[in-house]
Amino acid sequence: MKNQAKKSFLKTAAAAAVALILSGHALADVSITPMKGVQTMQLTQEWDKIFPQSNKVEHHKVTFRNRYGITLVGDLYVPKNIRSGQKLPAIAVAGAFGAVKE
Repeated sequence: MKNQAKKSFLKTAAAAAVALILSGHALADVSITPMKGVQTMQLTQEWDKIFPQSNKVEHHKVTFRNRYGITLVGDLYVPKNIRSGQKLPAIAVAGAFGAVKE
């Protein structure tokens, strides 16, 4: 009886291992390709906000790629009176901002 249970367990374990290997292979073939007809975003260093620009901060557009390969764009604000090597507190604001979670 113990031998039968051992064989059954080994068959189940082998089937699970094969399923994991095949599912991992299927996921590895996924690639990120740009959508056809989508225009690339043109970044501008001109002031494009609805609030007034302060003469106390420098504004820069920044971009980076996330773990999915999507390029994200943001705004970096740095005080103009910063000294080289000076450490400052930072605030990062991010979110869905109108996206629908479904």
